[in-house]
Amino acid sequence: MPATLQCIVLDCPEPVVLANFYQELLGGEVDRPDPRWRIDQDFSTLHVAGLVLGFQRSVDHQPPQWPDPAHPQQFHLDFEVDDMRVTHHQVLIHGGRLLSPDPDGRGWRVYADPAGHPFCLLGDY
Repeated sequence: MPATLQCIVLDCPEPVVLANFYQELLGGEVDRPDPRWRIDQDFSTLHVAGLVLGFQRSVDHQPPQWPDPAHPQQFHLDFEVDDMRVTHHQVLIHGGRLLSPDPDGRGWRVYADPAGHPFCLLGDY
């Protein structure tokens, strides 16, 4: 194996705000000391379940506009949830927004995080 994934990094206008948003959704620890990353106003981390998400300040951040191909997603995250109603509520009260309730009838809902990155929740509702 030539490489090991260290971190998935999302550009955003406010790193710690986005780290806290994903902590509310996934649990984990925001800005845990780790010699691999410098934590400051321009970079924040979330350590969760053996994975690290990084949040990097981008002053001119232009969020994707799902599903508009003129403003592509660039990437997105998918999360399976036990209780869609509870998780839906958590996403909304922490600054996320619903983009599509179930675009293809398979049980997926598409949301945007506070910086505009799309992500999907899959679960029963």
